[in-house]
Amino acid sequence: MSTFATWGTDALLAYLAFINAVTLALFCVDKARATCGAWRIPERVLLGCSAAGGALGGLVGMRVAHHKTRKPLFYLSVPAMLVAQVALLVWLFQR
Repeated sequence: MSTFATWGTDALLAYLAFINAVTLALFCVDKARATCGAWRIPERVLLGCSAAGGALGGLVGMRVAHHKTRKPLFYLSVPAMLVAQVALLVWLFQR
């Protein structure tokens, strides 16, 4: 049995839950700050968290907060990241 199968699955799922929650929160906080004219979270942070495994949280944040939905960089790249991340997970769990 591989090391990933014995302990890596739980650690990976915990990481994914964490990064997706953080990414969702960042999108919502950035939207709230945008509406009141406060300091904003940089786009590279939002995209970086999405790329680091939080694409699902980013996509949910875009839908729930109605944030960054008109920017092609976001509405094209975040779903593409999600597809790539799901494909990687499927590959990992089939090994």
